[in-house]
Amino acid sequence: MIEQLKLDFNKIIGSLKISNKNIEFRKHNLNQFVENGFPNKRVEDWKFSDLNQIISSNINNLSFYSDLTPNKIAAMYETLLNPKLAIFIDKIEHNKIVFINGVISDIDFSYEDESKILITKDLDQNEDIKDINSLVSLNNALISNYLRLTIKESYSLNKPLIIYNVTTKDLKSTALNVKTEIILEKNSSLKLISLFEDNSENNFINIVQNFNISQDAVLKNYRIDNKKNSNIKYFYSNINLEKNSISENFIYSVGSKFIKNEVNCNLNDMYSSAFINGVIKLSNTQHHEIKTNINHLAENTKSYQLIKTVLNDKAKGIYQGKIYVDAKAQKTNGYQLSKALLLNESTEFNGKPELEIYADDVKCSHGSTSGNLDEDSIFYLMSRGLSHKQSKELLINGFLLDAVEKITDLEIKNFIKDMMGIT
Repeated sequence: MIEQLKLDFNKIIGSLKISNKNIEFRKHNLNQFVENGFPNKRVEDWKFSDLNQIISSNINNLSFYSDLTPNKIAAMYETLLNPKLAIFIDKIEHNKIVFINGVISDIDFSYEDESKILITKDLDQNEDIKDINSLVSLNNALISNYLRLTIKESYSLNKPLIIYNVTTKDLKSTALNVKTEIILEKNSSLKLISLFEDNSENNFINIVQNFNISQDAVLKNYRIDNKKNSNIKYFYSNINLEKNSISENFIYSVGSKFIKNEVNCNLNDMYSSAFINGVIKLSNTQHHEIKTNINHLAENTKSYQLIKTVLNDKAKGIYQGKIYVDAKAQKTNGYQLSKALLLNESTEFNGKPELEIYADDVKCSHGSTSGNLDEDSIFYLMSRGLSHKQSKELLINGFLLDAVEKITDLEIKNFIKDMMGIT
């Protein structure tokens, strides 16, 4: 694999117009990945998910380079416009950015004052996240598309932005590396949905997002992976919050064979707030993980986390959540709770909640529970005329609804509830 990686790295470098400085940056990150490889259980953060084993068991002859010319991407995009495919959401008026097999194919902000939005695709501007872990290093080394979106001061988008991440049927045994950076200037706001439309099988998709949220700005960020597929995915989100800013995040993790969602959130100034809510719902042999690091680095900051997991068949779910409170972060308020519902004895759930606190005037709590459906509740619902299957579905939806109700945007909340089949 290493020889193939180096060959593909040279192909990518040869196809891009980038500076010598950026080439050296990429080489540094390539060496970091070669040294550490795909994470395995010897890495503490991956003790429940051996990615090296998962990739080797599911993907043969992994390639790191995809030869996609602009003409090919344009032709693929034209195909997606076919109404019969129903790729694009029509229930919500929205702006959109479309990635096809990791390549930007369309950017549309027709609902907005485009003078208030700055879009940059300069590949030399990708040195802000480095040396975090081997997968971020791999992303830094191999990205062929990089998008920076800046929302100007005091501008709130009229409509949500949906980033469509589409893969096509002909993509197989390929590693895709995509990076986006979103900057919210002072007193601006953005509602963002990252939506995954997988028509491919057996690929490794590695997506890094960096968010810089300035004073008084608000980010509402929703990640939806709903369509069943055999791809393996790693998402890394780095969120920096300044004074009185807010980050609301919701993760819907259902579709892919394997996903690890990792969120690192830095509350850098007072009165900043971070909210992370999520739903994992799995069956068969799916394996999904949510890992969060909430770093309270200033006084009077707030965080709230609620993750609900439902597992069936031989599925495996993991939640690792850490709240860190710096010594100067007095008057911190941090809350974290994970609950799992296990529908049979073959499932596996691992929870690892952590608190690391160095301040004395704080209010922090965490918890993790797992259990089965209440048979008495099923019997009660059946006595009211529901079938056994309907009773189970009603209880499961009620269990998950608590996390969905934390979504503060009514239109997006209803869209996600409709997707989940919850009324």
